[in-house]
Amino acid sequence: MKQRHVGSGAGGMSGGGAGGLHVGVGERSGPGGLRVGVGGAGVRRAVFAPVERRARVDAVVRRIGDAIELGLLADGEQLPGESELAGQLGVSTVTLREALMALRQQGLVTTRRGRGGGSFVSLPGRPGQARLKTRLRGWSTEELRDLGDHWAALSGAAARLAADRTEPEDLRQLSRSIDEFMGAADTAARSRVYGRFHVELAAAAQSARLTREQVALQTEVGALLCLVLGDDEYREEVADRHRAVVLAVQDGARDSARTLAERCVEESAARLVALRLSL
Repeated sequence: MKQRHVGSGAGGMSGGGAGGLHVGVGERSGPGGLRVGVGGAGVRRAVFAPVERRARVDAVVRRIGDAIELGLLADGEQLPGESELAGQLGVSTVTLREALMALRQQGLVTTRRGRGGGSFVSLPGRPGQARLKTRLRGWSTEELRDLGDHWAALSGAAARLAADRTEPEDLRQLSRSIDEFMGAADTAARSRVYGRFHVELAAAAQSARLTREQVALQTEVGALLCLVLGDDEYREEVADRHRAVVLAVQDGARDSARTLAERCVEESAARLVALRLSL
C-alpha cells in the first residue's frame, strides 16, 4: 500500500483520486475535460493573480489569452465583472478595458451588452500561428531553457511523489488523457491535453502546491506547444513517453518515473528552443 497524502493550501485545490484535478465547488468541465471551478479556486487563482507592473496591458492580454488557448478557462465562460477582475489582477479598470479590447480583437473574448451581458471566453479552434510565433520571439533561448528546467523539475518531482503515493486505480485519468491526446486532430487540442496531463500528474502526487505551480506554468508554456505538436511522429513519441511515466508510477518506480517525466518535458523545451533559433 502506497503512502496516501492530501495537500491543501490557500488555493483550495486538492489532488489525487481517479478524477485527477479537483478545483473548488460548483466545478464544471472545460474543453478537453479539465475540471475548472466556477468560483475563485486554484486554476482561476493562477490565471487571475496580480500581474507585474511593467507593460500591464500586455501582461493581462498574455495571461488571459494563454489561459483561454490552453483551455483553463472554459469556452463560453463569463469572466468576472470589470471591477472585480481588475482588482484580482491588480490593475486599474482602464488597463483592464484596454486588455479586453485587445482580446476581443484577437477573437478570444466576446462582449455582450444589456441584461445578462458581460465578457465571455471565446475559445479558438486553432490559436493563431502568427500570434504564437510573436510570443515565442519574446523569449530568449536562455529564458526558454530556464522555463524548461523549471517545468522538468516540477513534473519530475510530481512523478516521483505519485509513484510513492498513488494507487493504480488513481491513474485512470492520466491514461484517458493519453488516449485523448492521440485522438486530438489539431495542435490546439493536443497542447491542451499535453498540459493537462502534467497538471494531472501533479494532482496524482497529492500535492496541492505542485498542482498550483503546474497550472501556473501551463499558462506560460501551454499555448507555445501548439508550435511543436503538429508533427504526428512527435505526437506518438510524446504519447509513448507519457505511457512510460504512468507505468513507472503504477509500479512505484519513483526514480524511473521522475527521470521519464523530466525527459519528456526536456525534449519539448528543446524543440521550442530550436524553433526560436529558426525565427
